[in-house]
Amino acid sequence: MIKILVSECLYGERIVRYDGKENRLDDPRFLQWKQEGRLVAVCPEVMGGLSTPRTPSERRGGCVVNSNGHDVTNEYTKGAKLALAIAKRENVSCVLFKLNSPSCGSKLIYDGSFTGNKIAGQGVAAELLRDNGYQVYGEDDLDQIEKLIMENER
Repeated sequence: MIKILVSECLYGERIVRYDGKENRLDDPRFLQWKQEGRLVAVCPEVMGGLSTPRTPSERRGGCVVNSNGHDVTNEYTKGAKLALAIAKRENVSCVLFKLNSPSCGSKLIYDGSFTGNKIAGQGVAAELLRDNGYQVYGEDDLDQIEKLIMENER
């Protein structure tokens, strides 16, 4: 069975989003994969030692800083490494991460100015997982994940 590493905020059993709000994904396919036991939930930010709620953070080049100007790169890096270890241990086939996140973003991320501007880029965990051969999708890529499951489980 294809297993998928997924952002815990999308998984929805525990509130981990930076602002303490819910971010659960309710797409019927996702809910079916959850029921089938395909999903392995991780929150690299919380696993790296950050609390919920927490001060918003954005990437600035190779660093991650919060809106108070504190460098939180170490926490993001620690969480990314733990997420990679779980992906390997659970033998996941791909990754489904929250779009735009400084940890999980797979296409666009906020530009580090805390003004809402987005730029092409990826979060710390998404980048590490890609560098280790994993395909990283966003929640708008469920069609591609569904196709991967169907092609590999005929």
